[in-house]
Formats: sequence, structure tokens, C-alpha cells
Amino acid sequence: MEMVIDILSWFFLLAGSAFCLIGALGFLRMPDVYTRLHPVSVIETLGMGGIILGLLLQAGFTLVAAKLIIIAALILLTAPVATHALAQAALHAGILPKLDHDKTGGHIAGEDEPSNS
Repeated sequence: MEMVIDILSWFFLLAGSAFCLIGALGFLRMPDVYTRLHPVSVIETLGMGGIILGLLLQAGFTLVAAKLIIIAALILLTAPVATHALAQAALHAGILPKLDHDKTGGHIAGEDEPSNS
């Protein structure tokens, strides 16, 4: 039984780590602040969830497991609020989303397009 728990634990740890790496690559590839918020939320939820689940399986029924559950609950409750607050702050700062048909997306509203000279 202990070997099954170890295998499941490593599976969740590796899956959570993979989601963190994939989210980091997605963050680097996205063009503006609004689309970059999505891979960051993937890292926060799926990456953190997999890693904490793997750690919970390793910890068993101990005080460490209770602390891990509290950490997971705090992250799951605060991460969406923080992401929404960042998007609202960017919007209120005048940063426009980058659209396919819009050449000025991502610039502050009211500023001129930078010249290449």
C-alpha cells in the first residue's frame, strides 16, 4: 500500500510541476497583460493543486497535512480575487487589450504610436 501512495504522490507532484512549467511558458508567449493573467491562474490553481495533493499524500494524517490544506484553501480563495484586481487596475490605468484587428492594443489610451526613427 505504501508503494501505491508513493507512486500517486510522485504522479501529482510531477503533474503539478508540469502545469507550473507549461504556465510559465504560456506567460512568456502571451502578448499583453490581460492574456498573461490566464497562464498565471493555471499556475496558481492546477500547479499548486497538484503539488499540494502530492505533498498531502506524502504527509499522511499529520499536522503538516492540516497546514497544507489551509495553505491550499487560502490560495484558492485569494488567487481569483488578486487576478481580477490586477485586470481592473490595468484597465483603470488605461492599458487596452491587444486585439488582432487593432494595431494600438496594449498601449496606454491617448498616447501616440511610438515611431521607428
